[in-house]
Formats: sequence, C-alpha cells, structure tokens
Amino acid sequence: MRKLNLLITGCMGRMGQQLIKSSLKDRNIKLVALTENTSIKKKFNGIKPEFNTPNAFKKADVIIDFTIPTCTFEVLNIASKLKKKVVIGTTGFTKKEEVLIKKFSKKISILKAGNMSLGINLLMYLTEITAKSLGNKYLSKIYEVHHKHKKDYPSGTALMLGKGIAVGKKKRIL
Repeated sequence: MRKLNLLITGCMGRMGQQLIKSSLKDRNIKLVALTENTSIKKKFNGIKPEFNTPNAFKKADVIIDFTIPTCTFEVLNIASKLKKKVVIGTTGFTKKEEVLIKKFSKKISILKAGNMSLGINLLMYLTEITAKSLGNKYLSKIYEVHHKHKKDYPSGTALMLGKGIAVGKKKRIL
C-alpha cells in the first residue's frame, strides 16, 4: 500500500507539534513537508519548515491545517490550484469565510470540523437529540472555559454544540 504524503501547516503550533508526533508514529503516513508563517531554522525529522508556497505543497497528497483563518485561506488558494485535499481544524471563521470555504470545497476535497475528537462529535449528536427531546420548554446555554493561550472565542467545539442544540430545536444559530 502506498503511503499518504502529508503536509502540516502551522507546524510550530500546539496542534502542529502534536500532528508531527502522531504522523511519525503511523507507518502509513509519510511526512513530506511542514510550513510555518515565519522562518524556522530547526528541522523536524529532517524536514525544514517552509512558507506556504506551491513548491512546498507539490509533494503532498493531503494538507492538514490547524492555523488561523488568514493562513487557512492562503492554504486553500494554493491547494485548489494544485488540486490537493485539505483537512481544516482551524476555527474562528466569520460567516462570509465559511461561505468561501464551501466554494473551495466544490473544487477540492475538504474535511472541516471545529473539533476532530470522536467524543466531541458524539457529544454534538447527543446534544441534538437532547435538545429535540426537551424542546422549547428549556433554555439551552453553553459555557466554556479555556487555557489562557486560546485564540478564538467561542471555540469550534462550543459552536458545534450550539449547532447541535439549534438542529434539535429546529432553530437557526444567530
């Protein structure tokens, strides 16, 4: 079986570092490139991080992006030209940006989630079922607490749970 050639954007971030570690443990994945928005002298498994360029992307089958919205669109622009698949774990997009991502998804394969955890996705489904069962007799609220380094608020997870409630109650998210 051919290995999946992987590029990780935002390789110096918390998720980027975790993705590097996880990809190196999986024998079905070949880490072929890393990108970051600043010049990095350090190498990871013999790979020197680059900027987001078509040259950096060309060896990859799939790009995993856990960065910030502006970087994600830089990634999507390059990936769409090269017909690369993209996994988006970035959160904090505006409604207009969400619409733009949907347009990109008509050109290339995109998997996007506010939280990639199986447990959180199951919780979203259960939240939908609970909200449907309780109906409009009950007020539903989501409270969240994060570490001091959290960059976006509300989090992708909170938005996913809010969507579960809205779907269950047949309402639109504001």
